[in-house]
Amino acid sequence: MVERADRSGDRSRNPQGEGARLREELIAAAGRLLMKDGNPNSVSLRAIAREAGVSAPSVYLQFESKDALLRAVVVEHFAALQRATDERMTSGLDPVSSLYAGCLAYCHFAIEQPGAYRIIFETPLPSSSAVAGEERLGMAAFQVLVDGIASCIAAGVAKPADPFAVATNVWNSMHGMVSLRQHLTRFPWPPIDDQLAGILAALTGIDREALT
Repeated sequence: MVERADRSGDRSRNPQGEGARLREELIAAAGRLLMKDGNPNSVSLRAIAREAGVSAPSVYLQFESKDALLRAVVVEHFAALQRATDERMTSGLDPVSSLYAGCLAYCHFAIEQPGAYRIIFETPLPSSSAVAGEERLGMAAFQVLVDGIASCIAAGVAKPADPFAVATNVWNSMHGMVSLRQHLTRFPWPPIDDQLAGILAALTGIDREALT
């Protein structure tokens, strides 16, 4: 069983079966520290354990290494981003509104949860740690965008093109847009929905009026 330490240093033992809960708490604690610091190299397992209120050895009962824990943090936040975009994309009444809603949800997630977005795309991990979990999530999230664009092309509302290539350009443009907004906060940015509509119209050929 796992030792749990409160902030005052007192320790008690977790009831059996709370391993999953401890894992979630460690992922959340590591996420909070990454959002504050932004540098994985300065976030130690001891600091994560302290943030979660457990003893340092308890971490190893859930994760074999710091890299494994950081991977889990990235996967957790990537999953949250995918849920946000999927929910909006499936709520549309037609291919264009679905695509626009999903892309707008992506942008709002990045703007409203900058710490989580930064963790997803700016947490450097050793190449050996790039395992199936985050690769599957990343490609699944990207495939939703590819499928959305393919639906618009099939419906005749977007210009004929390779959906994968167009999705790559759209994603690159959205990422650049939200990243610049985070770094250049005093720039007179247009409303994000208008800017996104312009990006989609330019890259997909969808009529701008259909996106507003």
